[in-house]
Amino acid sequence: MRILACSSLAASLAACSSLLPRGSSVTLSPFASYEEAKAAFDRIEPYQTPVAKLAELGFDPAATANVTVIPYPEVVARLAPHPGVPLDALDRGVRDCLLAQTACRAYVYRFSQQSRKREGEFLTDFFNFRRITHIEGWRFEAMVVARDGLVLFKNAGGEPRIDLTERQVNPLGPFQSGGEAAAGLIKR
Repeated sequence: MRILACSSLAASLAACSSLLPRGSSVTLSPFASYEEAKAAFDRIEPYQTPVAKLAELGFDPAATANVTVIPYPEVVARLAPHPGVPLDALDRGVRDCLLAQTACRAYVYRFSQQSRKREGEFLTDFFNFRRITHIEGWRFEAMVVARDGLVLFKNAGGEPRIDLTERQVNPLGPFQSGGEAAAGLIKR
């Protein structure tokens, strides 16, 4: 009777993927999607948009979360990384920023949303024999360069659609990580 009860419990757990871990990673953002972030970013016009208007568009350098203020030496490294490129060959906004030196400010905004869901059988996942994780979401990164309260240059990129499956197979199951840890000790 005990064997029958244990067998039916194991069979029901093996097929129960709802017991597998799930998670999400959301970078605080005023935007619900990549497309929404890009549409707002496209409304920023170099030499026309004042920095004060960035807040209305969701890119407030003082209040928006996940903004990095880039110091001038790093601005030079990012926008003009090769000293052999003549200043005239650079974008007008980049050129004006470099000439303004420390009066120029650059802001990098990072927004993203990802969900992670483990798939497969509970027991093979629980005992670390096979883990399958499906990741979906988006990531948007934008740079805005400004001087004297006016946007001079902008650039954006990212991943409009993240759809990734990670597979990990451990033939030794729960003993796999112990073997890897022992190998690390042997190498010392």
